[in-house]
Amino acid sequence: MSLALKVSAADPTAEQWKAPNGIDIPYRLAVPEKVEPGKTYPLILFLHGAGERGDDNTKHLKHGIRPILENAAKLGEPCFLIAPQCPAELWWADLDDKKLRLKDATAPNPRLEAVLALVDDFSKSHPVDLKRLYITGISMGGFGTWFILGQHPDKFAAALPICGGGDPAPEIVSKFKDVPVWTFHGDKDPTVPVAATLDLVAALEKAGGKPKLTVYPGVQHDSWTQTYADPEPLRWLLSQRKK
Repeated sequence: MSLALKVSAADPTAEQWKAPNGIDIPYRLAVPEKVEPGKTYPLILFLHGAGERGDDNTKHLKHGIRPILENAAKLGEPCFLIAPQCPAELWWADLDDKKLRLKDATAPNPRLEAVLALVDDFSKSHPVDLKRLYITGISMGGFGTWFILGQHPDKFAAALPICGGGDPAPEIVSKFKDVPVWTFHGDKDPTVPVAATLDLVAALEKAGGKPKLTVYPGVQHDSWTQTYADPEPLRWLLSQRKK
């Protein structure tokens, strides 16, 4: 029997938003502990994995969100964080049967468009530094991260996709070859083979990009734990600025 996820009062608040396209987005929101007048702050968009889908606005607290915020505090980098939840029957981006490719990296995904509309709406009413919008995701959220980079290459200052995949076609990756990307994968991943990430890195390099790559020896699908436990990926992410 699985135990219910323990939710702390210190966790990001549970919020709900209806996008202009009519899609309801349950999400978790973290804000800087102290917002100083006249100052702006970075915003991180976190996309969870398939195991955290649902409508409880709680399951996706399981991975990533807490260590990201803990490391941001350790680094002295107060930030906003938005973590939407995907319904149980849907995906951030449609995958092929082998989960090595996105089915269609060119057709917009209505739910992710709603999520990005949420980021835009929130940024208009809060002191968000628009040169410091970042995206990260795990597994299904890693696919979603690569998908958004191809759809909106000018949106984010940098990305941390973890154990995901995308579409390495030159016409796709060339769109975001100049976006700083640091991607992570375990070389023993049985769920999303490491080739999914390696193919994207090779395609980006061929297109003129300079992605950073970390492959964890002996690690299976749970490569996000090591990534988010280490403050260095977040330090790198938050050091990037849009030109």
